[in-house]
Amino acid sequence: MNTLREAVQSYLALRRGLGFKLLLAGNALQDFVTFMEKRRAVHITLCRVLQWAQQPKYAQLATWAARVGYVRGFAQYYSAIDPHTEIPPCALMPYRPRRAKPYLYSSAEIEALLQAALTLSGGMGLRPWTYYCFLGLLSVSGLRLGEALDLKREDVDLNEGIVTVRGKFGKIRMVPLHASTRQVLADYVTRRERFLAGRSALHLFVSSTLNPLHRADVYRTFHALSRQIGLRSPTATHGPRLHDFRHYSESRIIPHTDLRGLQSLENTRPGGRANTE
Repeated sequence: MNTLREAVQSYLALRRGLGFKLLLAGNALQDFVTFMEKRRAVHITLCRVLQWAQQPKYAQLATWAARVGYVRGFAQYYSAIDPHTEIPPCALMPYRPRRAKPYLYSSAEIEALLQAALTLSGGMGLRPWTYYCFLGLLSVSGLRLGEALDLKREDVDLNEGIVTVRGKFGKIRMVPLHASTRQVLADYVTRRERFLAGRSALHLFVSSTLNPLHRADVYRTFHALSRQIGLRSPTATHGPRLHDFRHYSESRIIPHTDLRGLQSLENTRPGGRANTE
């Protein structure tokens, strides 16, 4: 008869063979097995599941619910091996996540963020322009954060003013750029090429090590800039998000409004902003 740990390993192998990564679930289930072994528990019961799920005493309800969910999936599989298995019902730890309320940026806030980006240090001089252009593009294009991070240099056609966005499952869409946005990207590319000095870099937005921008670094930088201009208080853990740029309606719903545009990076004063049409 398989042990509980062997059954977990078989379950994870089966699910991963179907394409599921189960990174969090895999670690959680191994921890659940250790919990059961320490108590010499043979059968999965609702009582044991709740005891384990609520071990992080001060965790949020969402964490407890997720931990119960991990065991629920495994328990459904394990019930075919051990008929005494109690499968946790969905109502055992009900939780409905709340959607974050979108933050609608004002033009002044966008300009303040871009101005603050130009004060960044590091990256041998390229970093402030990288974030200036990166945040500006997010604010006017409707691109998701991951899509912007994944942009390759070849995805940006400066002659036609088109950005090719390669999404999930091989989907591709074309995003047109306003002339002012195209000019900013062209100026950034010039600075980027000068920085590369003949070295190769696949992605459009790169760090000082020629690697693509890392999502965690982008979050940290954005949060720091947000605090710098007063969008977040120094101790705030929540506030306007990068994703909220997608709700920035002025640049997308009223495309013919004069938004003043991002000027050339070679001649601009901090604070200019691009638009789309």
